[in-house]
Amino acid sequence: MYEVNLRIYGDLNKIIWKKHVEKDVSLQINSTHSVKDLVESLGIPHGEVGLILVDGEVEDFTRKIYGGERISVYPVFRSIDIGSTSRTLLEYPEMPKFILDVHLGKLASYLRMLGFDAKYEVYGEDSWLASVSEAEDRVLLSFDRELLMRKNIPYPYLVRSRNPLEQLRELVERFELIDKIEPFSRCMVCNGTLEPVEKEEILGMLPKGVAKINDVFKQCDSCGKLYWSGTHTEGMYKIIDSLGNTAVKDGRCMENE
Repeated sequence: MYEVNLRIYGDLNKIIWKKHVEKDVSLQINSTHSVKDLVESLGIPHGEVGLILVDGEVEDFTRKIYGGERISVYPVFRSIDIGSTSRTLLEYPEMPKFILDVHLGKLASYLRMLGFDAKYEVYGEDSWLASVSEAEDRVLLSFDRELLMRKNIPYPYLVRSRNPLEQLRELVERFELIDKIEPFSRCMVCNGTLEPVEKEEILGMLPKGVAKINDVFKQCDSCGKLYWSGTHTEGMYKIIDSLGNTAVKDGRCMENE
């Protein structure tokens, strides 16, 4: 048996310890392992790792560990650019598409409200989530660390908060989405694209009285659902404004009634 010493830094500790405290971890190994195997054995999905040092040298996940090494594991940095240094940091798409597990339905609706492509199925199983993430290059959002450790998932992300609004703020910050928000451009029900539609074309589909007070309508190009300015629109824009985006206040349309 050989001993390997690891030091876990920053908010990675929140993933594996009840208390947020940086500490050393000693692991006993009896065969050769990769850095990725050792880090994930602690319960840290590889997508959460921004930088790894082995005996002071920058390494990638394939680095073999034989025993006696000192490994430092750092989270993804928010305010420091380590892109040219790190060998583990994932390069997410500039305009990410998302797929969410069964526990994140409200977050899916919020992401769609902001105009982001967010695929979600109530009965989506792990194998389906992983295969769609791989086939469509989608960021997989989940609480499930074991799911996010699957090798075929290109962009795993471990959601921290259990509160949907906090989750939304978390993602807007992590993926730098604030300037990419296009409110009410996607259907909050099915994720389809909303397109302008003439009132005359949909008069027979509107509830009584809606046509009298609204002239601007949108329709989902997938499920056909209609959207118009309604009682909840301002509340939704308060959520959007609370994220720090001040460039989306004009042309606010749509809340389906």
